[in-house]
Amino acid sequence: MASLKSVVKQYQDLSKEWSKGSSTRDLAKCGKLLAELKFSLTELSFLPTKEEDASKQELIVSRDTLEVGAQYCVAVGDIVGFERYMAQLQTYYLDYAGTLPQSEFAYTLLGLNLLCLLSQNRVAEFHTELERLPANQIQNNVYIKHPVSLEQYIMEGSYNKVLLAKENVPAESFKFFIDILLGTLRDEIASCLEKAYLSISCSEAARMLTVKEGELNKYAEGRNWVSRGARFHFRDKSEDQEVLQVPSHEMANLAITYAREMEKIV
Repeated sequence: MASLKSVVKQYQDLSKEWSKGSSTRDLAKCGKLLAELKFSLTELSFLPTKEEDASKQELIVSRDTLEVGAQYCVAVGDIVGFERYMAQLQTYYLDYAGTLPQSEFAYTLLGLNLLCLLSQNRVAEFHTELERLPANQIQNNVYIKHPVSLEQYIMEGSYNKVLLAKENVPAESFKFFIDILLGTLRDEIASCLEKAYLSISCSEAARMLTVKEGELNKYAEGRNWVSRGARFHFRDKSEDQEVLQVPSHEMANLAITYAREMEKIV
């Protein structure tokens, strides 16, 4: 059975390694220490005792461990792991808000969580999480304002502002999800191009997709675009006419029927 003292020591070892910074920390060692610490935490009771300070310390160590775990998952590109850690951290951030001292990483991670949802086009969940945050933090906290601004840029169609936002992140870890977001936006734009045009010049496609011309062919191959000369072709004319053909007679009959029914009601 692990004691609180031994768990605190394990956390200190993990925190020491993690605080070295992205350029010098050993991620493999951090992963090993994190796994060992998580196992030790399961052996603590987390029940109120006569020593209330000890019980609170258990909660703080557990929360801080989960925070390192969430940041570790971003560093190694584990989105599922990040979401799992954030689901657990919500309890500490919301249910224990008045019990535990504020964590210095809370809003950094809550902002990352918003950006994670936005990068996967999970807009409904994005707004659900946003509604759980205090209004003053949404307006003033730099870690929350950043993903909120990105969502507004996307709704406006100002994709160039999204690109610029990558160079002005509040924390280095935000770049991981912004890269995913840019990929999601690129796919959305590509889908619109396929529906709007029969073909498009390679240079224009590169500009609209914000892809370097050296990477453009690989992206086009992934979407089965046909390259002929200096243009990409999405479909032939016969396919386009078939897709865009409007059933005029059916629509006219439907409109007349609707008008007759309205007359009966009046």
